[in-house]
Amino acid sequence: MAASAAPNVVLVDHPLVQHKLTMMRRQDASTAEFRKLLREIGLFLGYEAMRDLPLGKVPITTPIMDMDAPVIAGKKLCFISVLRAGDGLLGAMLDLVPSARVGQVGLARDEETLQPMRYFFKVPPNLDERLCVVLDPMLATGNSAVRAVQELKDAGASDLKFVCLLAAPEGLETFTKAHPDVPVITASIDSHLDAHGYIVPGLGDAGDRLFGTKGT
Repeated sequence: MAASAAPNVVLVDHPLVQHKLTMMRRQDASTAEFRKLLREIGLFLGYEAMRDLPLGKVPITTPIMDMDAPVIAGKKLCFISVLRAGDGLLGAMLDLVPSARVGQVGLARDEETLQPMRYFFKVPPNLDERLCVVLDPMLATGNSAVRAVQELKDAGASDLKFVCLLAAPEGLETFTKAHPDVPVITASIDSHLDAHGYIVPGLGDAGDRLFGTKGT
C-alpha cells in the first residue's frame, strides 16, 4: 500500500517495507545484511515508481488459446543512479525491468561553494523519449538530488521520477520546490536533519554502510 504523504510525494508504507527498514536502521546490521535489505526494499519502491507505465498489446499463444496480452509500451525506460549510493537501488530496479537502460550521475561537493558539482555523467540517448527513474537512497538536504535532476533535464529528460529510501522534510521541501513536476517515491519521511546534514533518526551514511567503507 502506498500513501500520498504530500503533493507529488508517495510514501510506500507497506508493512514489509517498514519492517525491513527497521532492520536496516540498526547500528549492528552487517554490510551484507544492509545490501540485501536495500535490494529487497528497492523492489517495492520500483513497483510503485513504475505503477503507471503505459501498456500495449502483443499476440501470444498460451497452452489454451491465442490472445492479445499486455506488455510495457514505448521506449525502454532508464534508471539513473546518483553515484555512489544510488547503485544500491539499481540492482532491484534491473530485477524488475532487466531490459531497462542505465545512466549514472556523479556529484561531489565543491568545498568553496558547498554546492554539488558534476564529475561524471553518462546516460543513454533519447532521454526525451524515456521515463527516467533517478535513484539515490538518501534525500537529505536535497541539493544533490536537485542538481542531478537538473542535469538530466538539461540533457533532454522530461518524464522523471525520484526514488529514495529515506527523505528529510527539509530535503523534500528543497526538491519539490525546484522540481515540482518530478514525483518522489520514498519508504520513510524522517524527523529532520542534524547539524551535519544527516537524516534523523536515519541510518547513517548509506554509501559507507552499503560498501563497507565506514571509518576508512
